[in-house]
Amino acid sequence: MLTGYTIGILGGDARQLEVIRRLSEWDATLILTGFDQLDHGFTGAKQVDFDEVDPGRLDAVILPVPGTNTDGKIDTIFSNQSLSLTKEWLEKTPKHCLIFTGITNKYLTGITDETKRTLIPLFDRNDVAIYNSIPTVEGTIMMAIQHTDFTIHSSKVTVLGLGRVGMSVARVFASLGAKVKVGARKSEDLARISEMGLIPFSMKDIKEHTHDSDIVINTIPAHVLTASVIQTMPTHTLIIDLASKPGGTDFRYAEKRGVKALLAPGLPGIVAPKTAGNILANVVTQIIIEKLGEGSS
Repeated sequence: MLTGYTIGILGGDARQLEVIRRLSEWDATLILTGFDQLDHGFTGAKQVDFDEVDPGRLDAVILPVPGTNTDGKIDTIFSNQSLSLTKEWLEKTPKHCLIFTGITNKYLTGITDETKRTLIPLFDRNDVAIYNSIPTVEGTIMMAIQHTDFTIHSSKVTVLGLGRVGMSVARVFASLGAKVKVGARKSEDLARISEMGLIPFSMKDIKEHTHDSDIVINTIPAHVLTASVIQTMPTHTLIIDLASKPGGTDFRYAEKRGVKALLAPGLPGIVAPKTAGNILANVVTQIIIEKLGEGSS
């Protein structure tokens, strides 16, 4: 149980609602800010404005999955409040305070390093990323069906990247009867793609393997779908970019050429926020309990 443990939850989307519910079940004291537009309250949780939060009381802070932007601003889907996380605010938290985020950036990493607070980017963990790949794949299938006029079965699908999401996407689209090619850079990844019964290719040969694709799914957070690559694609090709913002696609050129390109990071929070929130809640609770155990040993 987390009785007596105080957690500040700052902004977020529908995933955070499940995190709040689960942490409340564990008897944590919850201080919420950025949820004032919700109709219902949360048992055992106190909703306050950001300037009313006392950082000195907090044992942990949970940020939204995107963390902050490069200026420290926090997304607040359920509020018009403007929330910003600053170095000065963090310095007022206890030294043992844990800072949870989905992903991090230079700004967030910098202020937590400077204040010597422990930053925990949950999406850097293999377990979270693998669990999250399930709703990501389902959302990708949904988008492919919604934005094409042909079946996935027998279509030519190109997946870029064989990370945790790329592997799941490639395997599921192949199981639906698509002809799947996967691009990667590492020789061991190319070997794994071949072992999976899919067609491997090196990313340096991307143009040769996307020129006849019906669907291209990018998972690489780098500018890989350049104008010169898109130029060779059929105009009916659908690009689904799952990489974190700004994605790996030249969206301006895709639009100019008439190729539909969709940036779709954070699909778990859109298609299955309850499941995605459960994943985060389980891991956050596990980490806090482990840290408390370390402190008492």
